[in-house]
Amino acid sequence: MRYIINSQVVLSRAPDGPLVAHIGPFAQSQSVQGYARHSIRQQVRLAAGFSHWLQQQRVAIRHVSSDHLSQYLRDRARRLRPCSCDAATLRQLLDFLRREGVIGTEKIAARPLTPLERCVHAYAQYLRDARALVTATIINYVSFIRGFLTDRFGTRPVRLACLKAGDVVRFVQRQAPQLHLKRAKLLTTALRSFLRYARYRGDVVLDLAAAVPIVANWSMPAIPRAIGAEQVRQLLASIDRRTAIGRRDYAIVLLLARLGLRSGEVAFLELEDIDWDAGQVSVRGKRDQRTALPLPADVGAAKLPSAAF
Repeated sequence: MRYIINSQVVLSRAPDGPLVAHIGPFAQSQSVQGYARHSIRQQVRLAAGFSHWLQQQRVAIRHVSSDHLSQYLRDRARRLRPCSCDAATLRQLLDFLRREGVIGTEKIAARPLTPLERCVHAYAQYLRDARALVTATIINYVSFIRGFLTDRFGTRPVRLACLKAGDVVRFVQRQAPQLHLKRAKLLTTALRSFLRYARYRGDVVLDLAAAVPIVANWSMPAIPRAIGAEQVRQLLASIDRRTAIGRRDYAIVLLLARLGLRSGEVAFLELEDIDWDAGQVSVRGKRDQRTALPLPADVGAAKLPSAAF
């Protein structure tokens, strides 16, 4: 007898064990986050197998912990070929159960952070404190960046200065086909955010954010996602900088092109936000948070008439 979960996952039999009532909501949560249908199928089957194993071990739901994950995966590996994403899926399941208040938060002894974890932790703190992003967005971004850094450096020291455009392109080319369109776009957004952050810190000199490939939107393939460098140059050259309005427009376009600011961030800028001596511009982001960014020389000079050059 077939058992259907959320109208998209078909199991050969009804699941059992202490997690039965939470498998459907977990699948719905993964769908909302943008996981592809085939990925959700695998995640549900893994969750159902874990629930069945918990029942065999006579583990009550309130006692489920991360130790049970490793025990189950070891036991499962004796019967089935393991998948590299199995551990991550089960951790997501436990995180979901904690968010729902089904199981409590584990008290895990603190351990020293690895260089990779320190890098990811610093980036998450920047997103929270400087960019004022919501927790859900930070979790998504950090997950992708951890995967990117692990893919590039593995267990070796994390040297962001060694990153090249090819590393970024290859990672997206390998990961994007496995993701739902919405989540693939989230991956590229997270990468651009991290690479801009790394450049702002001085860890990266080149603008590697510009090397992140654009994920094709097949429903509207004719609509461009951004304009190229040559088009930016043509746009700048078309602005009449002999007038005050023209010089203002020129400076605005440069800010958008050089710093990757949002239109709203530029619109809210005031003269007091620019520190000419320090070469910085204070940008107002979400929740009225302020971020100090370096003011490129050409942006600062944009206030001058074109005849001065």
